[in-house]
Amino acid sequence: MLGQKTNISKHVFIIMMIVMAFATVFTIITPTAIADETGIEEVPSFRTMDTAILKGSKGIPKISFLNFLKNLWENTGINQIINGEIPAPEHVPTENPFEGIQVPGWQKLFMIAIGFLIVYLAVAKGFEPLLLIPIGFGTILVNIPGAGMFAEGTGMLRIIYDAGVGNEFFPMLIFMGIGAMTDFGPLIANPKTALLGGAAQFGVFATMLGVALMNLIPGVQYNMLQACAISIIGGADGPTSIYVAGKLAPEMMAVIAVAAYSYMAMVPMIQPPLMKMLTTDKERRIKMKQLRYVSKTEKVLFPIILLILTLLLLPAAAPLIGMLAFGNFCKECGVVDRLSKTMENELLNIVSILLSLGVGSQMTPEKIMNPSSLGIIALGLLAFAVATCGGVIMAKIMNIFLKEKINPLIGSAGVSAVPMSARVSNKVGMEYDPSNFLLMHAMGPNVSGVIGSAIAAGVFIATYGK
Repeated sequence: MLGQKTNISKHVFIIMMIVMAFATVFTIITPTAIADETGIEEVPSFRTMDTAILKGSKGIPKISFLNFLKNLWENTGINQIINGEIPAPEHVPTENPFEGIQVPGWQKLFMIAIGFLIVYLAVAKGFEPLLLIPIGFGTILVNIPGAGMFAEGTGMLRIIYDAGVGNEFFPMLIFMGIGAMTDFGPLIANPKTALLGGAAQFGVFATMLGVALMNLIPGVQYNMLQACAISIIGGADGPTSIYVAGKLAPEMMAVIAVAAYSYMAMVPMIQPPLMKMLTTDKERRIKMKQLRYVSKTEKVLFPIILLILTLLLLPAAAPLIGMLAFGNFCKECGVVDRLSKTMENELLNIVSILLSLGVGSQMTPEKIMNPSSLGIIALGLLAFAVATCGGVIMAKIMNIFLKEKINPLIGSAGVSAVPMSARVSNKVGMEYDPSNFLLMHAMGPNVSGVIGSAIAAGVFIATYGK
């Protein structure tokens, strides 16, 4: 029994170290390349990648490799336990660059049409209807001239936004529901699939570089905080994108959220061509042996160990990981079935409605109809494509060293679109061999992608959140 517990702890520790290592690596490399020096009076928009300075990043310090490590250590739970907790910075109201902007009436009508288009895609094409229908209606309602749906203190959409969208409340509840719905058994049974979830996080890295390149386009401008918020789209995780945007770039929350959810909805369209392009017919027919049985003890211990590692190493990710662990523990412990069922059903449904309406309330012309917002849509597609390719390529690399080969198709499930991307991996595999069931194997990288995107969010917030 003692040996079994040691083995469980070892597997869980390996999983978390792999995912955290990937999240840390791309976050170390990227901000060093594109942040600017503190105190520069006016930072010109860069024109060559050797300078790579983001305009509008005045006052945001350059994070060198050594400074990053120092900052990350100071923000670990271990350091704060030893030397005392770092005091939280005073809340400074975020400057709203869109405040006071008057837009012509035709632009509001155009946004109303966009809202109806979002609803149409959700209903007729099945693009994430549970989320896009309320987002579409929120877009329609907030743009009705004279309706006052976003009036301060009285507008329903404004009340919803202030209550839980503009802060971390609704995303936290969503993560709690996701935890109650998620089975980490496939990841525990095959810990090496965590590498695939980690590799998919390179979509975040690619988006960061894409943000830097976008600043070369006249009329497009992103600062460093906005770059971090946009990059999380690469994790293909809507609640995490909203959470980071609310912390670092609330003025871009609407378009970031819509981009994240839209590409999550289009997983069945985006991923299969990339998966087939990067794999051979022989690779797509690889059969993986049945996963080992995962005991109840392992499933109960996993969220606890996950939470302990997070609070010791990256407390900034603890809000997201903590709620995920809480929901999953309630599911696996087996003594609070009423709570876990409420989390994954009624509560998750209610919060999804409110969160989506609140996101839709930000879809106003001054926030959407500008080059920077359109650039985010393009960056979201890049992020999702790179994340998909990163997971597939990592599986191919692992097969060079593994005796028991991994079907590379499951690497695409490393994005956080749970469980849709895992189902797509399974569907593509069955097209070439109807007896090849990959769903449970694909769930391993899929759930590790959820953890990985939350860790990436925590690293960005720990680095730039002050």
